[in-house]
Amino acid sequence: FLKTGQFWHVSDLHLDPTYHVTPDRTKVCSSSKGANASDPGPFGDFLCDSPYQLILSAFAFMKDSKQQVSFMIWTGDSPPHVPVKELSTKLVISIIGNMSSTIRNFFPDLQVFPALGNHDYWPQDQLPVTTSEVYNAVADFWKPWLTDEAINTFRKGGFYTQLFESGDSSQPLRIISLNTNLYYSPNSVTVNITDPAKQFAWLEEILETSSQKKEKVYIIGHVPIGYLPYARNTTAIREHYNERLVKIFRKYSSVIAGQFFGHTHRDSIMVLLDEEEKPVNSLFVAPAVTPVKNVWQMESNNPSVRLYQYDLLDYSLLDLWQFYLDLRDANKKNESNWKLEYIFTKAYGTEDLKPESLYEMAKQLSVPHSTLFEQYYSNFIVSYDKTIVCEEGCKTCQVCAIQYLDYSSYTDCINREATWR
Repeated sequence: FLKTGQFWHVSDLHLDPTYHVTPDRTKVCSSSKGANASDPGPFGDFLCDSPYQLILSAFAFMKDSKQQVSFMIWTGDSPPHVPVKELSTKLVISIIGNMSSTIRNFFPDLQVFPALGNHDYWPQDQLPVTTSEVYNAVADFWKPWLTDEAINTFRKGGFYTQLFESGDSSQPLRIISLNTNLYYSPNSVTVNITDPAKQFAWLEEILETSSQKKEKVYIIGHVPIGYLPYARNTTAIREHYNERLVKIFRKYSSVIAGQFFGHTHRDSIMVLLDEEEKPVNSLFVAPAVTPVKNVWQMESNNPSVRLYQYDLLDYSLLDLWQFYLDLRDANKKNESNWKLEYIFTKAYGTEDLKPESLYEMAKQLSVPHSTLFEQYYSNFIVSYDKTIVCEEGCKTCQVCAIQYLDYSSYTDCINREATWR
């Protein structure tokens, strides 16, 4: 009998403090940037970032679900998507503080492992390579969750590592919270820097030690590595940084039991293959709490939170439960009824969430006219709209991004799929 533990993952809260339902649709929220809100209600709108009520309903659902969890990971982005002049360092700090204390009020005794997002700074994306007002303020907010050593590292560069001690496990779990925003393409601060904030050197050193001590590691971060599933030939972070991270993660894949990101607001998986195309690591991108989309985008996501199940002995991932709020329905009924969207192993017929299982699943998704892929795409947009289909070029980007995280193998995949179709 497997002994299992559980943890929550929430990402991309994107609180919009200006959200209020009003007859003038252009004035509902500043995150719609002057566009008409589509159908605003108490829990939000698809053209707006989260009202506080939506965020409260997400945490209330998690708390009321009475799930036994060991910890929570929270992968960043608290402030809204608004023009730069509508925010300031002070405002960004106060929003992150507000979200941190909201989580602590709901879960006073829970260990939380946070990571910084690209919006958790002002101006957005420009996270620095040395200590800053934001890093210091956020370090203070996160003191209840992190050790002094983790806090001190965080003040210097917005990243940290910490052991999670659990009485149930034979080995300790190490959390490494990366500041992948340092590698994010729009970050002009880091443009010509080989190793911003010396995070690569630090990461390799930590992983090397973990490997010698036989620890298991969960990597958490905001901006994911690999290729964006909705854009051809586009990495979320700069390409050369991506190559370097892929190399590090391949080298230490036996230590890393899981990787967890946010940022895209969508639900996707990746499986890291080694040079011999053997699956060695499972990566998960969790969809957002915010339902926001741009006017020109066809699809968005329903608000969502997720629960992972892991093996208490070796921290390998066994399953995930994806929950969501049907936003249109919630607004219509004026009540938030969070529901289970899917259970991973049941939806995809896998045994667990280990790299081998994800690799097998990825192969099935690649098959032409795969109904499993249709299911995957519906989950990708968190059941936003059953009529939206993803075919040909759209599907090529998705299936290549799942299996190929480095430039050469991804490019081969895109070319292969293009000629094959």
